[in-house]
Amino acid sequence: MSYRRRASPLHAARAASGCAYCLALVIAALVLSAPLALAALAVAILIAGAGARVLGELARAARLAIPVALAVAAINALVTRDGLTVIARLGDLPILGHTDITLEATVYGGVLGLRAAILILCGALYTVAVDPDEVLRLFRRVSFRSALTAALATRMVPVLVRDGRRFAEAQRCRPGRPPGRVALLRASTSGALDRALDVAAALEVRGYGAARRPAGGRVPWSRHDVGFLLAAALIAAVAVAARVGGWAPFQAYPSLRAPLGPQELIAALALVLAASLPFLQRRGVGR
Repeated sequence: MSYRRRASPLHAARAASGCAYCLALVIAALVLSAPLALAALAVAILIAGAGARVLGELARAARLAIPVALAVAAINALVTRDGLTVIARLGDLPILGHTDITLEATVYGGVLGLRAAILILCGALYTVAVDPDEVLRLFRRVSFRSALTAALATRMVPVLVRDGRRFAEAQRCRPGRPPGRVALLRASTSGALDRALDVAAALEVRGYGAARRPAGGRVPWSRHDVGFLLAAALIAAVAVAARVGGWAPFQAYPSLRAPLGPQELIAALALVLAASLPFLQRRGVGR
């Protein structure tokens, strides 16, 4: 899974706008706990994936997200002793001891699992829809060499794989216990980073990236840049307002409380609309 330019509003926007948009979705997922609000965020991410033409990549990420969500839900239901409504008595289990599964722990485990799945999908959306080179350019003023080193290190992934294989073959030729995977990964990664740092220093000495800006000055912000920035601000504002103002209340312990009223529906609908509106503008999304 990697970035590839597509004809979509999110790909046409600046990296700063795309980062802000994905970060706002992450903030909303971390701030909100109501199942309806989290379900609305999941729908919003799927709509964003369809608008950015990366539904296939999100589907592959979902293959990882769904097992993680189920594991989180199951673990929380087994290890949490809070809750008043017992739905299953498993008796004495090894390590866990006396285990009673409650409805509250099961529901809250589902909430935690859904949140984990949303975070994974947000990361996948960022990976496939935000240009990593443009993201690194955002940090040029902070540390140009560090940004260049990171860019070169990511480009050296095939070199890292080859180094790992060579290290493993060399270690197998030596007597004694073979090294672990962590040791091989540490050695190959440090080698790739060292080479990337050397190349970055050499390119900096040769004046790489020192060209002046074009005579026209900075490129003006497009409608897509503004649209995704506004959408990010609106998503974050709705999430914080829903949490502070109690628009989407949720309580798992000691008894379950998840009301479903007009305020909750409005907050969920606002999240979906805020995430979807930037994709309605299709002008200027050419490759």
